[in-house]
Amino acid sequence: MRIQGRVHTLGDHIDTDVIIPARYLVTNDPQELARHCFEDLDPTLRERIRPGDILVAGENFGQGSSREHAPIAIKALGVAGMVAKSFARIFYRNAFNVGLPLLESEEARDRVADGDEIALDLQEGRILNLRSGETYGATPVPEFMQRLLQGGGIVGYVRSQLTGRSPDAGEQGQPQEGPKR
Repeated sequence: MRIQGRVHTLGDHIDTDVIIPARYLVTNDPQELARHCFEDLDPTLRERIRPGDILVAGENFGQGSSREHAPIAIKALGVAGMVAKSFARIFYRNAFNVGLPLLESEEARDRVADGDEIALDLQEGRILNLRSGETYGATPVPEFMQRLLQGGGIVGYVRSQLTGRSPDAGEQGQPQEGPKR
């Protein structure tokens, strides 16, 4: 799996209350959540993010509450993937559950800048900075988590398992041959 996009950098210890403030948790509508994503951190950030962009953060991104609204809001902004030095564990799992790809890299945050174009290789755990030509190491995404992403998240993955669709076909996948009787 490879993702390429323009970088927006964030700092350390960005918590879920800053990603999506609690006052907006009265809805589960992804587009409504996206309208308020990062509002208390930088009100202009969501306006600068374009579909396919990549967020690159520091340590412990997504700390705080276990709400899945945070990765839902980020994904609804059109963010194609994220890189951080580290992610809070519950945020990490919630992101994969909603189909938002993440990579952990100790060196990328300190080496990329806003506006850089980077390519993420989730399987190999590599990040290529297309501006500088530098490559950074990252923790490869485990195979099962890759299958979750291919299914569009946990719901799509489980649906594909129940209906016999290929997990990489997502919601629009064609049914595969069913079990032999």
